[in-house]
Amino acid sequence: MKLNNTMSPWKKTIIAGLISYIDAGSIVAGAAGLSMWQAYLGMDSLQMGILAALSSNTGGAALGALIGGEICDKYGRKFVYNYALLVYMLGVALIVFATNYPMFLFGYLIIGLAVGADIVASWTFIAEEAPSENRAKHCGSAQFAWMLGPALVLSASIPLNAAFGLLGNRIIFAHLIVVAAFVWYQRLKMPESSEWKNAKEKENQLIAEGKLKKITYTTILKGTSLKTVLFLCGIYAIWNIPASTSGFFMPYIYEHVGNLSNTMALTLQSINFVFCVLTAILFMQYADKMNRRTLYRVFGSVCMISWIIWTLPADMLQPWMLWAFTLVSSFSMQQQFYQLWSSELFPVRYRATAQGFTFFVARAIAAVWGFIVPLIMNFLGFRTAAVMLVIFGFISWIIGAIWAPDDRGKTLEQITKERYGDALDDMEINPTDHNDITING
Repeated sequence: MKLNNTMSPWKKTIIAGLISYIDAGSIVAGAAGLSMWQAYLGMDSLQMGILAALSSNTGGAALGALIGGEICDKYGRKFVYNYALLVYMLGVALIVFATNYPMFLFGYLIIGLAVGADIVASWTFIAEEAPSENRAKHCGSAQFAWMLGPALVLSASIPLNAAFGLLGNRIIFAHLIVVAAFVWYQRLKMPESSEWKNAKEKENQLIAEGKLKKITYTTILKGTSLKTVLFLCGIYAIWNIPASTSGFFMPYIYEHVGNLSNTMALTLQSINFVFCVLTAILFMQYADKMNRRTLYRVFGSVCMISWIIWTLPADMLQPWMLWAFTLVSSFSMQQQFYQLWSSELFPVRYRATAQGFTFFVARAIAAVWGFIVPLIMNFLGFRTAAVMLVIFGFISWIIGAIWAPDDRGKTLEQITKERYGDALDDMEINPTDHNDITING
């Protein structure tokens, strides 16, 4: 397959960013049919907890991001996104033909490994290939795809579930194989990230000369890099607890706590993601123009506000309240900002590895939460879980409201120099060899 080295930045962004559609599609496809799969497979609360902990939304993706990030920095962005989707298609096929719980669980675990690795490679690639003045717009387009996936999947699930039951949900999963195959074929023609390629050549030369040591997690977890890791985990990992609850359990919550039918639950969830698409568009329009800390303060607060509704006793919940939650919760921008900042705030030399680590932490925490939240709902009631989700949302918001950076219009190299300096004080450099080493991104 001949590489297209003249491909426009937007075409690269779209092809790379479609992993977000595939990732989100697999999450909400399972959510749309969770009640039916529970009945078909006879899952108890413990099995549902294990499924939530190892699915593509949590543990599987966490491990995939950790592994994929290192491979991405070592062998290139293209290496990961050329092969990850082949693994993804295998996992989805297992779910399509699943007849027992282990098969269903294993399929989700494989999907998670694939999307975790692919997301890190794709998000990094998008940021590195995007024009500096429109980086947020390009990064936001991946989130547009992420929100569009659930909107379309849930909208299609309503008639298919009603008409065919569990078969309808299998069809939804099957369409993801078709989309993944199309994206995989298109990616074969894409070039490598020029930023990574140039930096890798310089890095290999300096390592051969003994002037630069190989990156380890000790390098990443100290100095400026450690502060960045803590900041990103603070806003994203904590926010992702309520977000992952919504992504995987929301139709189930609408049905079993809000007393809605499956059709109505999926309708509300679909509407939520339609408004999430609008939020992604707002981010694309304004994150390159407005002060990003201000933008985060405004939109980051809605996560905690929306979950307050579910802290009310079940008999006080009114249909308008469920509609209010559906609309208000859609205006969160934490994931858009996380994608942008995790690509901007680390040097190119270990950008994907560091991003993979923060993504791993976020999804691993979500995995633990996904395991225990069915137990909390079963033994303590969903109101207890909702109170905890409000607290998590507040913590995430306050961290970003205080420490959010604003690097609009700057190149990745400028941002790296401002944060780390020309000497790259956070890297493993031999103490006698600080002479003009500038492998910056």
